[in-house]
Amino acid sequence: MKKRHEQKLILLSIGLLIAFSIPISLLFNSEKEVLGYPMILIYVFAVWMISIIISFVIVKKYDE
Repeated sequence: MKKRHEQKLILLSIGLLIAFSIPISLLFNSEKEVLGYPMILIYVFAVWMISIIISFVIVKKYDE
């Protein structure tokens, strides 16, 4: 794997640590609901899905 791809994955990991930290996560802990689901649940799964997509794109470029 190229060094720049490894660096991108490390930056993604650091970003996820920040996104899932308690102070940031508590910003979405409210009474509001989206389609019947609490905002904190939508936030966690949205960040998780976005991180999967970003890591897939980074790793896919490595295969070229």
